[in-house]
Amino acid sequence: MKINPLRPAGLIALLAFAVPAAAAPRLHTVNIRSMADLQEYFHYSPDKDIIISGHRGGMMAGYPENCVASCEKTLSLMPSFFEIDPRLTKDGVLVLMHDATINRTTTGKGKVADYTYAELQEFYLKDRQKNVTSYKIPTLDEVLEWGADKTVFNFDNKGVPWQVYSDNLKGKWAKYHNIILSVRSLEECLFYYRRNDNVMFCCEIGDRAQYEAYRDSGIPWNRIMAYVRYTMDPEQQAVHDLLHGHGVMCMIAVGPTADKVKPDEARIEAYKKELSRTPDIIETDYPADFAGLSRKRSGK
Repeated sequence: MKINPLRPAGLIALLAFAVPAAAAPRLHTVNIRSMADLQEYFHYSPDKDIIISGHRGGMMAGYPENCVASCEKTLSLMPSFFEIDPRLTKDGVLVLMHDATINRTTTGKGKVADYTYAELQEFYLKDRQKNVTSYKIPTLDEVLEWGADKTVFNFDNKGVPWQVYSDNLKGKWAKYHNIILSVRSLEECLFYYRRNDNVMFCCEIGDRAQYEAYRDSGIPWNRIMAYVRYTMDPEQQAVHDLLHGHGVMCMIAVGPTADKVKPDEARIEAYKKELSRTPDIIETDYPADFAGLSRKRSGK
């Protein structure tokens, strides 16, 4: 068989295509294709590594919160899922924005609810250090489409009517199986549970009273991931054990605690301390800083 060597022009063209492909980051993805997959992802097992959840996508220099690029950057470094903040614009478009105003995180001023989506596209997102980036405010639909085969999204509702979520879960979001809803109350959780069978819930269960309320609610434990507040409090060990007995994972949020420790070296030590307490999930503003830390449980 005769093999023809590439001519110089052909070789240059091949390299032109090969370099971008080689430069594309490898992402640590999870492809949730069904409700059963989602339930398995959040099913407690002592053999699972501790999961690090990126609060608002994860915040690094050049990468704003609530932005697809930030989620992608985090996934290039480590496995993760993301808490995000849907909020409604003046014309009823769901966008990602934590604050009621755009003042802190964009080049604009004013309330999200006072702008149409098109008007919001005039502004650019800022990173945590207040540097202006090239990124724009994304719609929730854009984020869901990007992440459909890559990760899980935990919606922290920012004033969106419950019915809007419920209707979308039955409608255009029915094709997505990677959504979990953070709920503020048992009442809110029951609202979705009675209307939507394709979503899980992140519920605050930090003490025995909250545990018993959910236990008696009729909501199956395989629909729940438990937020147990800021640390694995030894005083609540019995509650954690009960949750684990039901296959429920326990998540802590270190945004108000370890994330705020300074300097950076001391913050990393604070993260190690929380890891040593073996929560199932840690939600943090800075998931990238966990990339070099062991997320395996003691004894593995």
